[in-house]
Amino acid sequence: MAQRDRPMRLTEAHVARVHRAIEDPGPQLLPGYRVATDADYDREVAAMLATQPQGGFWLFAYGSLIWKPETRHEDEQLALARGWHRRFCLGWDYRYRGSRETPGLMLALDRGGQCRGVAYRLPDIGLEDELHRLIRREQTMVPSAFPWRWIDVMTRDGPIRALAFAMNRNSGRYVAGLPDEELAEVLARACGFKGSMAEYLFATVSRLEAMGIRDRRLWRLQQLVAERIEALHGTP
Repeated sequence: MAQRDRPMRLTEAHVARVHRAIEDPGPQLLPGYRVATDADYDREVAAMLATQPQGGFWLFAYGSLIWKPETRHEDEQLALARGWHRRFCLGWDYRYRGSRETPGLMLALDRGGQCRGVAYRLPDIGLEDELHRLIRREQTMVPSAFPWRWIDVMTRDGPIRALAFAMNRNSGRYVAGLPDEELAEVLARACGFKGSMAEYLFATVSRLEAMGIRDRRLWRLQQLVAERIEALHGTP
């Protein structure tokens, strides 16, 4: 059951203040990375299909996939992943929701704690096509900084194994240790050709709240980001 609505400090008016039209600069590769190819995607999808557990193909969503699912799904359930938490630790984004001038920092599933999200059951018919759509969205560079893996999550119907994209802490793209105030500064400024980090945060928190999922860290961040946007651009 969803909890009673509470007003967010960060609003669509704040997001509008940050938005600006930016052309796609193309892949922004870091040393040691390359653009993923069709052969890479074929190999990843084949591995997913070969290792999928019994009971259907489930996908665990914790960030943008909860408000912008990439795949069709036949069922969705609130799910709890123990031993993981959502965190802004995937950096730096110089293309999608950031730029060289204002780099972005994306959410990823990191070790420790627990994370409430959504488990989607993907359809059996056309599953391979759905997985290709998914992997092409989540993995644009090789090696992936947050490769897919199978994790245990708990739903109302009991435990299931679900595919999730989890952060590789050994990756050069792992960014940790930023105080909330510094992180809010990043999220308040970053914008790329797909939109701003403020929009990304607003959409994520809004959807979590609508589902009755209270993430205390993200709730505090949306307050700090709203305040920072007002300091930079004035009160909406």
